[in-house]
Amino acid sequence: MAGRGGIVQVEDYEQFVGAETVARVKEKAKQLQDLRVVHVNSTYYGGGVAELLSSLTLLMNSLDIKTGWRLIQGSPDFFSVTKKIHNALQGAEINLSELKREIYEGVVYENAVRNHLDHDRVIIHDPQPLPMINHYQKRGPWIWRCHLDLTNPNGELWEYLLPFVESYDAVILTLQEYARKTETPQVFFMPAIDPFSIKNRELTEAERQQRLDYYGIPTDLPIVTQISRFDRWKDPEGVIEAFKLAREEIDATLVLLGNVATDDPEGEEVYQSLLDCREERIIILARQDTALVNALQSQSAVVLQKSIREGFGLTVTEAMWKGTPVIGGDVGGIRYQIEDGVNGFLVSSVEEAAQRIVELVGDEELRQRMGQRARETVRERFLMIRLLEQHLDLLNSFETIYNLT
Repeated sequence: MAGRGGIVQVEDYEQFVGAETVARVKEKAKQLQDLRVVHVNSTYYGGGVAELLSSLTLLMNSLDIKTGWRLIQGSPDFFSVTKKIHNALQGAEINLSELKREIYEGVVYENAVRNHLDHDRVIIHDPQPLPMINHYQKRGPWIWRCHLDLTNPNGELWEYLLPFVESYDAVILTLQEYARKTETPQVFFMPAIDPFSIKNRELTEAERQQRLDYYGIPTDLPIVTQISRFDRWKDPEGVIEAFKLAREEIDATLVLLGNVATDDPEGEEVYQSLLDCREERIIILARQDTALVNALQSQSAVVLQKSIREGFGLTVTEAMWKGTPVIGGDVGGIRYQIEDGVNGFLVSSVEEAAQRIVELVGDEELRQRMGQRARETVRERFLMIRLLEQHLDLLNSFETIYNLT
């Protein structure tokens, strides 16, 4: 890997996207090198947003764009409220009491006092820090990046949040189908992966086996895996049920690997609720080990992401990059990654998931064919350099517009 201190450089992507794309991105970055940019979210680890920011902020800095990453802090009460907001934005019910609003806005204000955001471009991620914009004299455009599925948000909650949203200069959503009626312009960026990270780079067979052995994961039978936060929207119960149905026809091992993010107080509860399902061939692990994620996604015959709602689903992208066929819920951003029957399968029920597990585990040629197409899909559409270029285009677009206001 090239670069200063091991930091990935844009030039490293040339092997995947070609010299012309790299040159174009570097040229666009030159126009932003005098600006200070900052991203703000609620956790450094434990979910797709943190992983995106870990790679994106370093890549921006490698282009001499002064890019920071700030984290908001909060009490358990605050993250309990923001988890309810998160769920309600994806369609769940919420009792939006005055106390919940007071906790939410109060903790955000405390974070605004601690964080001096005098940057030229500010990008706020998801609902947790959304109201921060009310507490600053802007020096440049502020952007709200919502990573959630906004197809059918709770009406009362959306009405409450809308004034905050409309204070921003732009909103980034994942898909056009998530668009909402707002005064603020909206653009649409699908997430992407860093192919050079520990989670996504190619491991040797010995490295994969060492990680699996360390956690006592057997490799004598095909492995079926789902990797995600312990979250009801990911339907871990449905994965276990589908595996049990499939096991009536094939022999395999199921691994459910997840983590409990610092901004998700429901995660531990979901994890504990699954532990009674463990048995010799159903392994449930709560670990933060990116090399283990890589080993499982690479070694598995099948990876599932049987989500009920999914803003995008980077775990799908990660597995596809490793040439592993994915069975995904027919929802949200998963549908924009998996072409059903071509580079994976989309399913809408436990029974469909079970059927596809049986089909893939029993057909090595099908797995290889789908896996090759899956990796090529990611190379063409879902590598970090594409997401970087979209951010550069957006940040550059404000120069004239904002100076006129």
